Amino acid sequence: MTDEARLPVPQRLLAAATRLFADQGYDRTSVQEIVEAAGVTKGALYHYFGSKDDLLHEIYGRLLRLQQERLDAVAGREASVESRLRDAAADVVVTTIDNLDDARIFFRSMHQLSDEKQKQVRAERRRYHERFRALIEEGQRGGVFTDATPADLVVDYHFGSVHHLSSWYRPEGPLSPQQVADHLAGLLLRALRP
Repeated sequence: MTDEARLPVPQRLLAAATRLFADQGYDRTSVQEIVEAAGVTKGALYHYFGSKDDLLHEIYGRLLRLQQERLDAVAGREASVESRLRDAAADVVVTTIDNLDDARIFFRSMHQLSDEKQKQVRAERRRYHERFRALIEEGQRGGVFTDATPADLVVDYHFGSVHHLSSWYRPEGPLSPQQVADHLAGLLLRALRP
């Protein structure tokens, strides 16, 4: 029995869907292929997820929940705003690279979610971006960061880089996830220096 076969059914379905969506694309993957790869019935998929759309939403949701929890922990620490922003900026890079298939699937397929789920995702992402922006604004108010560039543009700048990771980062490449994270966080902080 493989390690994946020992997972609970919902995790097996998510693992199979993630692999298939990353390899074939969301729209070219059938429910039948997902259940066969997971070794379960269609009834099991519909019991836990309801639809292929729900699987796609959960793939992104689990990554965003992880990133939100980590950002909340970093932002709430007793440390300088520069240290907290550096750690938050690096963490979103590392967690995205560590979950590269999830990120790749999401950015290629978000438009295929139902309108309602797209609204939910946008609200979840907005909450994350607002918490990140609050760190930048805190530093701008305190004179630690320049306010020459609006905080919203700084957030868009950093997350534009993060969103493109799935199109170019390769695990076998010359830079580790942490090295990429350190470089991108460094670029962000240099851009914010007064």
